[in-house]
Amino acid sequence: MDTIVSERSLRALTERLFEREGFSGADACVIADVLMLADLFGIESHGAQRMMYYHQNIASGSVNTQAQIETVRETPVSALLDAHFAMGQLAGVHAMRLAMRKAKQSGIGMVCVRNSSHYGIAGYYTLMAAKEGLCAFSMTNTGPIMTPTFGREMMLGTNPIAFCMPADPYPFWFDASTTVVTLGKVEVHAKREKPMPEGWTIDADGVLCTDAQRMNSSILAGGMGGILPLGGAGETRGGHKGYGLAIMVEALTGVLAQGLLSPEMQGAHGDHTSHFFLAFDPAIFGDADAIRAQMSRYLRMLRESEKLPGENRIYTPGEKAFESMRRRMETGIPVEEKTMKELRRIAAELGVEAI
Repeated sequence: MDTIVSERSLRALTERLFEREGFSGADACVIADVLMLADLFGIESHGAQRMMYYHQNIASGSVNTQAQIETVRETPVSALLDAHFAMGQLAGVHAMRLAMRKAKQSGIGMVCVRNSSHYGIAGYYTLMAAKEGLCAFSMTNTGPIMTPTFGREMMLGTNPIAFCMPADPYPFWFDASTTVVTLGKVEVHAKREKPMPEGWTIDADGVLCTDAQRMNSSILAGGMGGILPLGGAGETRGGHKGYGLAIMVEALTGVLAQGLLSPEMQGAHGDHTSHFFLAFDPAIFGDADAIRAQMSRYLRMLRESEKLPGENRIYTPGEKAFESMRRRMETGIPVEEKTMKELRRIAAELGVEAI
């Protein structure tokens, strides 16, 4: 049974928890904002559900609450940062702000980050840029959870790709893992004690498995089997394409940043992650307002195109997320029962009044 919590209450709680974890008030607000956007957008796997994972990482020392982000190398259009095991959200916001600043000055800005940690939804950072009229990409590697096409050992991460481009009435906002689903989705099904849809994971024998609790435990333990690439098993439905996209993300993150690669990280969630951010000003190609209008017109054409029988709506990427945000700001955010218990347990440990 879900508990409906107002956005204001859930945000205030997460901010207080992160302050008690050792972050400054300003940094706690940044981290909480990333989590809140996930919950508002309906991405339950990366919202408040992630609090216990962050709490454990901070307690173990794999996240440094006092880390200072270092600029290792910089040019007018690029930078390499070492996060020194900072909270991923703080490294991500810092890096995207730098990429945006370079994009405004030089037309494009690219920033790689190494030695970071889980940074939440990749699309948070691209939306930062879109709000200032810029187009942007965001990617990260993660701990190993994906099996290569025709393989049964976890060798790649969730490795999401996000892209955002300004448009009206809302931007084109795309954020997707290169796995069929994220590990967080498996965790949510395990918490709810529900089977997964067939085609998400394979077990140690390479057989499709729908037992969320068994696969979640196996993945966290580093066993054989794992989550399949986007497209699924084999090549028939394009699983090799998801596998290739995941390698591309690894090349732009762990390889380019000279950080750890997915299979070198400890555990499925992983730490010491690397990120890649790219922002560019559409005005380098022509009138920015005209480009925005063209994108808006194209998205409208897609939404108004012929529907399948029985279907009355075609969505464009990001549309459902923004509708969810409007709805949840009014009616509240559903928090899964076990996640609520975890939040209360963390609050008790840190001496914070819970919801």
